[in-house]
Amino acid sequence: MALTLGETAEKVPVPPVAGGRRRRPPGAVVSDHLRSRWQLWLMLAPAIALTVVFAYVPMYGLQLAFREFDFAQGLTGGDWVGLAYFRQFFASPLFWDLLRNTVAISLTTLVVGFVAPIALALVVNQVVGRRRKRFLQTATYLPHFISIVVVVGMLQVFLNPATGVLPRSLGLLGVEGGNLLGSTSAFVPVYVISEVWQHCGWNSIIYLAALASVDPQLYEAARVDGASRAQTVRHIDLPALVPTMIVLLILNMGGVLNAGFEKVFLLQNPLNLPVSEVISTYAYKIGILSSQFSYATAIGLFNTLINFVFLVVTNQVAKRVSNTSLW
Repeated sequence: MALTLGETAEKVPVPPVAGGRRRRPPGAVVSDHLRSRWQLWLMLAPAIALTVVFAYVPMYGLQLAFREFDFAQGLTGGDWVGLAYFRQFFASPLFWDLLRNTVAISLTTLVVGFVAPIALALVVNQVVGRRRKRFLQTATYLPHFISIVVVVGMLQVFLNPATGVLPRSLGLLGVEGGNLLGSTSAFVPVYVISEVWQHCGWNSIIYLAALASVDPQLYEAARVDGASRAQTVRHIDLPALVPTMIVLLILNMGGVLNAGFEKVFLLQNPLNLPVSEVISTYAYKIGILSSQFSYATAIGLFNTLINFVFLVVTNQVAKRVSNTSLW
């Protein structure tokens, strides 16, 4: 009904929220949460402080990628050059070689290193006997604790063309082993195999934890129905691993261009340099050895942005396809 002259509209009462309680301001909710759970936040405080100091505070130096670094004026005192260093990197004759080498090493390691822990977890889960299963788990994840320098030293001991165990053994059989450490065609397989050997067992732990949460009644029902081991793995184990696989795949895609700097750098030599020079090692040589800090910062920022794009795209695809994502 329309209001007549002299009448005033009455204020419509605001309905209370469910349960008859009024909606509290966000500040009061946060205050009550901190007051009731201050012990948990106190335990998290050191981790939060370390993350802020070592992950977020260094982002202040990213502006160096857009400035001409001046030792006398510091990070913010150099002249602003915009995207000049990015253009210099894109125009460099090494750009496509670096990108190709980085993608080849990273994607091969990602694919093989992603499938191998799943296969190992499925095999370990099928082992009968607690002692044998524990021994197999321990034997496979112990290499994870070996230093990268030691692993590279082991590779040189085994693959050295003159004194290596593998070339000498192949020589006794009449097979020419060749220089695997200096071969451009063997560098990626050697790197990937060493990565899988070192980290496969450790990465399988999270899949074993996911398999441990499977209801034992499912296995009993499968045995009653006469399912083989392959059918049990296909219809019980793999579906249980899918959510974990998707989350780990998304996290791994966030570092798709982060080829392991330490191992790649230690395995480099003049013979395999055409395939072993990646973005991270090139940025180290440009920034640290050649003191071109602004140029190296631009290269590192480009690498990080590409990884971030891969992470976001993979997360969105996984969210639409499987309804599983990080956010």
